[in-house]
Amino acid sequence: MADATASHMPAKTDRTKSGATPSRDSHEKEAQKKPNIFVRMWTFFLQVIEEMKKVVYPSGSETWTYFVVVVVFVAVIMAFTGLLDLGFGKLNALIFS
Repeated sequence: MADATASHMPAKTDRTKSGATPSRDSHEKEAQKKPNIFVRMWTFFLQVIEEMKKVVYPSGSETWTYFVVVVVFVAVIMAFTGLLDLGFGKLNALIFS
């Protein structure tokens, strides 16, 4: 039984370092190699357009359902908060008057 489970486990990989750790100076030089601002802005707008093509908008009936759910939820929370306020107000009047 132990041999069957041991055969399915992956072998350990060698995690020794293959070279020196890069210095901070080399990272700072790579960070300075940015394209100019207009290229970055153009890239951003192209990415926004590509993402907006993936958006799926809800149908009219789904939108109406979401609207009703939100209104009902807000009404329930308002009623609960109002009842708590009324109860604490009565308790306050009972204690301090």
